[in-house]
Amino acid sequence: MTWLPPLRLAAVATFAAATAVCGGGNSGGGGNPTPTGPTTPADGMTITITSSGVNPRSLTVPRGSRVTFVNNDSRSHEMASDPHPSHGSCPEIDQVGFIAVGQSRATGNLNTARTCRYHDHNLFDNTSLQGTIIIQ
Repeated sequence: MTWLPPLRLAAVATFAAATAVCGGGNSGGGGNPTPTGPTTPADGMTITITSSGVNPRSLTVPRGSRVTFVNNDSRSHEMASDPHPSHGSCPEIDQVGFIAVGQSRATGNLNTARTCRYHDHNLFDNTSLQGTIIIQ
């Protein structure tokens, strides 16, 4: 066994632990680990928040989808399903919650066919921040 200075030994141990936790190597040989699930929203699965409101206001998605809310506004938002203030009609949307400026957050899997209405919890009466996700 080769002797390593304590600082270098600690670095090697940290790297080994991180590799074990993160799943180690990649059998694909490309240098980047293979994703285990969706890492970016599919085309048409994004709702953007700006100072003008949400866009699109209505979005139709297939069952099993996740919708990503992107906050391009200059203030934070807290997206939640109707009704206000209790929420809960679409718990998958309630998972989005607080979105800081420049941040993106996704809903849970929208598995049940239905129409879900949502709003900004802190600006619940601002109709430009209200919308609908239709799950088919």
